Amino acid sequence: MFKRHRRLRNNEAIRSLVRETYLTPNDFIYPIFVVEGENIKSEISGLPGNYHYSLDKLDDIISEISASGIKGILLFGIPDEKDDIGSSAFDKNGIVQKAIRKIKELNNDIYIITDICMCQYTDHGHCGIIEDGIIKNDKTLEYLQSIALSHVKAGADMVAPSDMMDGRIQSIREILDENGYEDTPIMAYSAKYASSFYGPFRDAAGSCPQFGDRKTYQMDIGNGREALREIEEDILEGADIVMVKPALSYLDVIRSAKDRFDYPLAAYNVSGEYAMVKAAGQLGYIDEKKIALEILTSIKRAGADIIITYFALDACKWIKDLK
Repeated sequence: MFKRHRRLRNNEAIRSLVRETYLTPNDFIYPIFVVEGENIKSEISGLPGNYHYSLDKLDDIISEISASGIKGILLFGIPDEKDDIGSSAFDKNGIVQKAIRKIKELNNDIYIITDICMCQYTDHGHCGIIEDGIIKNDKTLEYLQSIALSHVKAGADMVAPSDMMDGRIQSIREILDENGYEDTPIMAYSAKYASSFYGPFRDAAGSCPQFGDRKTYQMDIGNGREALREIEEDILEGADIVMVKPALSYLDVIRSAKDRFDYPLAAYNVSGEYAMVKAAGQLGYIDEKKIALEILTSIKRAGADIIITYFALDACKWIKDLK
């Protein structure tokens, strides 16, 4: 006798009762881009619905985030000046440091996670220190330490290194502990691929490499087992949360990571994934809301505990409307 699985699909009531995966505002972290200047709220061309904010324009977006039920943000800064060592990244009066203090004044309950990298601060656009045309791993670690410490001193609740240098989690953990910040967690971009899905973000952050690419430090798109080795190493070095980036094309990696480690796991629904859905929705090819929620559900179903997404604010509204 065959099983009648359709009995549990007859109507929305029973489908809701047996549904395995639900989205809530607690699943999301919303990325924010802050810039120098005044009276700036400028829509990002490749990320419609997302904006560059000057410090004096943060009040509205922070209020909206708080009202949505989203608990955390991922903060990115775009400086006015760049140099070969990204010195504005660890300046106590850098754009991110100032934004942290401003947001804490506006709403101390918002959980601030800061991106720890050098690409948007260097004039060459790479994520590390360059000598003789080579991104130097160990030299870069010293600068990443300085960036992370400056963010935490400014009031960041968590730091998130995205550079993909070997050993950076251990280095950042050591410098934070030495300075009395042993309770500040680290979210590691552990399996960050050299993906083509980052285009709109790089335009938004002004972080396109001025030569070459990032394939010598970001992961090869064809590798899955290597991602698990990277994640395991970050856990051993002291990461509190690990991440897979991008999300949609790497659901298999998310699932494997959750099955292997059962560790707090984030996934980044990146700019290119967002932009494709937005563009197709605007052209009328798809239903943006339904597609976005299906994608986000798939990321959570694959094993992500945290989803970083530009859809976060819209998703919270759509979820509320479904109830």
